[in-house]
Amino acid sequence: MTRPPKESERWKKIVQSFADVSVAVLADLVADEFVFGEIARVSREAPVLILKHRERTVVPGGGGNAIMNLASLGVNVLPVGLVGDDEPGERLLEKLREAKVPTSGLARLKGYVTTTKTRILAGMSHNSRQQVVRVDREPAPLGEGHPVLTKLVNSTREYANASDAFLISDYGYGAATPQLLKQVRSNGCMQNKPITLDSRYRILEYSGVTAATPNEPEVEEALQTRIGNDTARLFSAGEHLLGRMGLESLVITRGRDGMVAFEKDAAPSVIPIFGSDQVVDVTGAGDTVIATFTAALAAGANTAAAARLANFAGGIVVMKRGTATVSSKELVTAIEQYTELKKS
Repeated sequence: MTRPPKESERWKKIVQSFADVSVAVLADLVADEFVFGEIARVSREAPVLILKHRERTVVPGGGGNAIMNLASLGVNVLPVGLVGDDEPGERLLEKLREAKVPTSGLARLKGYVTTTKTRILAGMSHNSRQQVVRVDREPAPLGEGHPVLTKLVNSTREYANASDAFLISDYGYGAATPQLLKQVRSNGCMQNKPITLDSRYRILEYSGVTAATPNEPEVEEALQTRIGNDTARLFSAGEHLLGRMGLESLVITRGRDGMVAFEKDAAPSVIPIFGSDQVVDVTGAGDTVIATFTAALAAGANTAAAARLANFAGGIVVMKRGTATVSSKELVTAIEQYTELKKS
């Protein structure tokens, strides 16, 4: 009699199958800009540091980071979003093309400001860099009925038909909204496909979603409650959100406390953080989590396995500086490390 494969082997097979799945993504794209300066002296004009400019990088952030994580995992990712005809928008498109991500579904709107988050980092030449200030540039809201929104809906429908799962990354900038999702779904293009949601401010406004991956503060804000260290309250909040939204599964991320996975007719599953709890940088960790969770669901994983893989990915990415991604190779290595630790 053949023994069933070990849990870790099943996880590996899921990761190895990422190359065979496609995920469509409707996302608010953000240009994450990092400007590093070496500390020169204190200014005479004000009690502030003068930094000598050394380096500048621009990488996809927000929903763009979820897209880059899917690509890094080997998934065929089909993104839909909006950028401006400005330099940050061009840099975003360049980075996506370098990652072999198709950009035909990304609209470029004249006069539109690409959402840009500029982080100024300071340090000495051989010391670690510390963020000292962040400057955000955001676009004006798009009016209802704007022609570019119709274009986004049409592109999303086309990609959804060709995908195994659909991810919506809503940062509140207007390209990924409950209204757009409703329009996209109205023609049945997403029927019987997992639909995952990461919404910063309005998770409760979405309907017809399969799964969501909010962090604990987002859950507290949505339900107007305070969870703190109360496990019973956390479980109650998760079960309430699961039922209220009609979700099949829910993952609440909790930073250094790991995550909790919820699904219908099952007890909540507490998953401790993978690796060290002394995190280096949490920038974009939620994007990594939902990308991995969605990829796993698209590959046929159940909630428990998808959440475990997402937890591995989150634990890896928080040990990297800046807006970072996780590869399928790193994920397999994490599975092997976890298996060895369980044996010892």
